[in-house]
Amino acid sequence: MISCVLLVGLLVLYMIWDVNYFLRCVATLGYGMLFQRKRKVTDQTAIYGLCTTQDVDIFIRHMNNARYLRELDFARFHFYGLTGIYGKIKAKRGGAVQGASSVRYRRTIPIFTAYKITTKLVWWDDKAIYLEQQFVTLADGFVRAVAMSKQCITNVDVLALMKEYPEAEQRPPMPEELKLWLDSIEMSSQKLRKDK
Repeated sequence: MISCVLLVGLLVLYMIWDVNYFLRCVATLGYGMLFQRKRKVTDQTAIYGLCTTQDVDIFIRHMNNARYLRELDFARFHFYGLTGIYGKIKAKRGGAVQGASSVRYRRTIPIFTAYKITTKLVWWDDKAIYLEQQFVTLADGFVRAVAMSKQCITNVDVLALMKEYPEAEQRPPMPEELKLWLDSIEMSSQKLRKDK
């Protein structure tokens, strides 16, 4: 009787809550904390994945576009954990939210293909950090997709935060593609303000 109630409870949980997402978060962060060395905030991090039947599009051939964004979440969490940046943000009573993202799909990731997602901090300003992430298939080393994301850091001066990292004492020059992307975001914001 108890096992039947437990089974029904698990089934209901899976129906109303994305249990796999939270299990994957715990597994990704736990693995990083237990088995990987801490990284500098300027280091590149990597997580690994496999395109399974849960990741594919309606034609069951390759990864669904929406799945890329989900996988990028796990890679960002992993980066935050290994570099310790999220801990420093939380210690200052701050938070991190996705402010914007852009993904350029270059070639599909076929079903049952292994890949890695690399994450690297490319720039920061007083309110945000900017990450570049890449999906790379392991068999051929081809970059299948590139993502740029703006991580808005709330209640924390990011320029002051980054000075706590000796390796980030000097901010790198803003990459040209990031500048163009931020300009397009600003143009979009201006247009929406004019429409009101």
